Amino acid sequence: MQKPRVHVTLTGRKIIRKRSKISGWGVYAAQPITKNSRIVDYAGEKITSLESDIREQRYQAKGHIWCFTLSRRYARDAKVGGNIARFINHACKPNCYSEVAKHTVWIRAARNIRKGEELTYNYFTEGEAGMKCRCRPGCKGKI
Repeated sequence: MQKPRVHVTLTGRKIIRKRSKISGWGVYAAQPITKNSRIVDYAGEKITSLESDIREQRYQAKGHIWCFTLSRRYARDAKVGGNIARFINHACKPNCYSEVAKHTVWIRAARNIRKGEELTYNYFTEGEAGMKCRCRPGCKGKI
């Protein structure tokens, strides 16, 4: 079995993409991460909200959420030009949070994160996608 490749982010954080118990691929800390530190930016093509709505319908039909809302007018589509951040899974009780600074989305540590721990943040989709949340056994949430 091939060893997962360590990604070094713009902030110097080391993270790994590998299979997740939550859903498909996930992102894991390759080193301890301290609370409130920036981990990775959520990269992707900057598109209008209208275009995001059109693309998200296609993506959600396949069980994915790739577009991240920047403002009422714009979103980032991580399926086009995205990076490892697009594989960070949703959780109702996450260890990370997102921060939009101008048109850059940062994923930050909500608490100290141990090496080997999967990174998660709340997508705050309010169940619009109609997909069952799988963040933990018995979760009744929708994303």
